[in-house]
Amino acid sequence: MPEQQKIVRCHWCGTDPLYIKYHDEEWGKPVYDDKTLFEFLILEGAQAGLSWITILRRRAHYRKAFANFEVKKVACFGEEDVARLLQDEGIIRNRLKILGAINNAARFIEIQTAFGTFSKYIWGFLPDGKPVVNQIDGNNKVPATTPLSDAISKDMKKRGFKFFGSTICYAYMQATGMVNDHIEGCVAW
Repeated sequence: MPEQQKIVRCHWCGTDPLYIKYHDEEWGKPVYDDKTLFEFLILEGAQAGLSWITILRRRAHYRKAFANFEVKKVACFGEEDVARLLQDEGIIRNRLKILGAINNAARFIEIQTAFGTFSKYIWGFLPDGKPVVNQIDGNNKVPATTPLSDAISKDMKKRGFKFFGSTICYAYMQATGMVNDHIEGCVAW
């Protein structure tokens, strides 16, 4: 009987089936679609100070609560929407994060107007518009920030974005495949 080969994954996804699916199918895969880029902007902002699995488990609730991540609808949310969201147990009910998400939707649209797409803007920070592929061998510690995440975060803050510091920016870059931090030999690499 042939020996079964062990599947190698990045250690952070552990054994949770939802986390494994996210790791294998999404994390580190390049995203160029503005709707998906906006979704991750909302989710990463909500994640600030929390674990990613907390947000991942609430992702479907976020999709419903934030108009299926339709940026123009979210940008038009008013006080009634804020009140509704503050009562929604399916999301993180933090007023500042909710207001930040609405603000960021308006800023996102401004960038789309200025650059044609948010994707052109965000990917424009990368050398030749291509993902940064890091050599993570299990001994190398994955950084929380980089000079590139510092620069993107600084520019986005200057443009009025909220909840998008360098650490959140780097997590966003990993989630949207702007940077590939899968360990060498990982099934998703």
